[in-house]
Amino acid sequence: MKDNTIPEWAKNLTIYEVNIRQYTEGGTFKEFKEHLPRLKELGAGILWFMPVQPIGKLNRKGTLGSYYSIRDYIDVNPDYGTIEEFKELVVEAHIMGMYVILDWVANHTAWDHVWRDEHPDFYTKDENGNFKAPVPEWEDVMELDYSNPSLRITMIESMKYWLREAGIDGFRCDMAHLVPNDFWEEARTEFNKIKHVFMLAESEDKSLLDNAFSVEYNWNIFHTGNNIVHQKNDIRDLDKIVDEEINSLPENATYMLFTSNHDENSWQGSAIERLGVGLEPINVLMFTLEGIPLIYSGQEAGLSRKLSFFEKDFIEWKTDKMFSFYQKLIALKKSNPALWANPYGGAYIRLPSSTCNSTVYTFIREKDNHKVLVITNLSNTPCQTRVDILIHQGYYKDIFEEENIFIEANHLFDLSPWEYKVFEFEGL
Repeated sequence: MKDNTIPEWAKNLTIYEVNIRQYTEGGTFKEFKEHLPRLKELGAGILWFMPVQPIGKLNRKGTLGSYYSIRDYIDVNPDYGTIEEFKELVVEAHIMGMYVILDWVANHTAWDHVWRDEHPDFYTKDENGNFKAPVPEWEDVMELDYSNPSLRITMIESMKYWLREAGIDGFRCDMAHLVPNDFWEEARTEFNKIKHVFMLAESEDKSLLDNAFSVEYNWNIFHTGNNIVHQKNDIRDLDKIVDEEINSLPENATYMLFTSNHDENSWQGSAIERLGVGLEPINVLMFTLEGIPLIYSGQEAGLSRKLSFFEKDFIEWKTDKMFSFYQKLIALKKSNPALWANPYGGAYIRLPSSTCNSTVYTFIREKDNHKVLVITNLSNTPCQTRVDILIHQGYYKDIFEEENIFIEANHLFDLSPWEYKVFEFEGL
């Protein structure tokens, strides 16, 4: 396999995005550490920490500033704690069987980053020779210049610091397509000398998956799911998008699939607000289509509102049905090779329905003799339909109802609005 294939340990895991600032009332590493046993019980596999470094004060937005306006790459935000506390957090996560990736902002820094005075040549300049923002709306950050070889060396060394000193397992790279591909390829080569890292790109540029990254965002599937709920798209659109995305995926790479993240939550609303009755069936797709699923902080507790981006806010932790819902999907993802991420997992086979072709979406994932059958009614209308499962008939377990049934070829399903079924093959 190529050097940028996902590590084998990641093939069946779920990513959990951690927003330290808003996770607890104090917003500290110590307070988050108390949640690790709960996250282990949930089944979270890869903890993605949003940037933990100090935030710039010059041109800051809001009271606390953007997480993505970084003042020093090799330090931590004192509001969160100390570097030693972060290291202890990584160790504890590893002991519990979880992995850690750190959000990395390579395209720009805060206006008062330590490099501004030490290395002004690291930054791009406008026609008057002044530092500049990457785009006008990002006035709290200044753009880095990757034509400078010294910047590249220094940036890679800064990232290696977290791999060596903090023991993290990889990176989620912010706006990765704004940084030259050859930088990422050079960085990946250096990282792999230390360990086989997990590299996630916030991008849809598939050239990043050739040699540098293992995983990238899939907004096409995300937006199609949202649009189906709001009756702007239907199953025919989803068919087209899924076929295009699977067929264009490099053999060594996969997608991250999601219904929320820090951007979507803060600017577009929580998944509950956006998806409503479609929340659970759309989430089912994100866990069973090709890719690695993501849960954002609080989704498992039924987070139903936006979290402030530039101000202090925090999640109300409560018992919610979504915890068990995610727990069951995570466990299935872990145990059944049909759902493992590319290149380790199974094929996607779309199954035809006798009726409701614009509302009922059915497919099977298969790897060797492991199979997962997914049936969803993505509409407000009930539907009775026969699904031709072809050669895949047999005994299946309904993972949510925990019942075993025999599903025959051309099986009849009576589906309520927004009803979903996930079956795991048990045998003939």
